[in-house]
Amino acid sequence: MRVAIAGAGAVGRSIAAELIAGDHQVMLIERLQSQFEPHTVEQAEWVLADACELSSLEDAGMQLCDVVIAATGDDKVNLVVSLLAKTVFAVRRVVARVNDPANEWLFTEAWGVDVAVSTPRMLAAMVEEAVSVGDLVRLLTLRQGQANLVELTLPDDTPLAGRAVRDVVLPKDAALVTILRGGRVIVPQPDDPLEAGDELLFVASADVEGEIRKALGY
Repeated sequence: MRVAIAGAGAVGRSIAAELIAGDHQVMLIERLQSQFEPHTVEQAEWVLADACELSSLEDAGMQLCDVVIAATGDDKVNLVVSLLAKTVFAVRRVVARVNDPANEWLFTEAWGVDVAVSTPRMLAAMVEEAVSVGDLVRLLTLRQGQANLVELTLPDDTPLAGRAVRDVVLPKDAALVTILRGGRVIVPQPDDPLEAGDELLFVASADVEGEIRKALGY
């Protein structure tokens, strides 16, 4: 894929390096001369420009990109970049960084955002996930809140130990997608037994999370 990243700070450069390692073409757009450092990610195409200016994006060739990532440290800039990418350049996939969780409600399809990534919220979720056993933890919001990735770790005294996956009757809008067991990632099959300590990952709509708890006996 050809990916444009607005913002060549530490976050933007790290994303660029990861994508280049995956054999993608990356363009970094940075407006500050002080952060314009092509030697830090030499394989990327670097553009010194304001990503909020339509003419700059046209000159950079954003219309040729498959994905745009708005990764600056300013939520206002990320929203404008997302809106321009989606509405003017018809970019198929727009990912935006949310710096202030209070602004997360703005990062929707109305602003051209397909996926909003809130680092503070994700870090908080990781902390909850690490210390919460027997409780449902929301790890990630998908499709602007239409669905969530949620996790529950089965405690040592779980009544589900030894029971098959098929015995867990989940609500209609929920799916068990992965079981993490030790160092293994298990794609669950109906006859697979559950064990204490299993980390169960579900994709579900927010309004059925309570029903997932009940289905697991919590």
